[in-house]
Amino acid sequence: MKNGKLLIVSAPSGSGKSTIVQYLMKEHPEFKLAFSISATSRPPRGEEKHGVEYFFLSPDEFRQRIQNNEFLEYEEVYPNRFYGTLKEQVEKQLEAGQNVVFDVDVKGGCNIKKFYGDRALSLFIQPPSIEELRRRLEGRNTDSAEQIKIRLDKAEYEMSFAPQFDHILVNDDLETAKQEAIRILTEFLNS
Repeated sequence: MKNGKLLIVSAPSGSGKSTIVQYLMKEHPEFKLAFSISATSRPPRGEEKHGVEYFFLSPDEFRQRIQNNEFLEYEEVYPNRFYGTLKEQVEKQLEAGQNVVFDVDVKGGCNIKKFYGDRALSLFIQPPSIEELRRRLEGRNTDSAEQIKIRLDKAEYEMSFAPQFDHILVNDDLETAKQEAIRILTEFLNS
């Protein structure tokens, strides 16, 4: 069995990243895509199970694994609230022939790309403009004006990382973006 490859997807909130990734995973089983299972120090919510949605670790276990250099990337989002990607888990998935998908922030995406080099394809999904992103976020009706401003400021920062990715996919029209994602991924998986 051939080892899998990696697909790294980053984007500002509201760019359509999740929609495009879900489409590729659901509608194109031939890509053999599977999410990387992250680790977190937060407790499970609802029906979440260890090793399915996340690997649940205590903050101390998480810190120990950081010291042991077991993570591809990690972040302390709030004090004692960590999220990260374990190298060992990714290797297991690759050895099983899965093409592992990472839905990560720009810094995490750059770190994973640096670690795996040509085995990984990094894709940055970008809104057509900050103004369009503002319209999409306001259209969701889920965030306050202050939250939207925070998201837009973060989006501008994240977009400064776009040139470090293998491909920048501008999501101006969702159907066009989906077709472009298929083309890019097919080319990468067949290389």
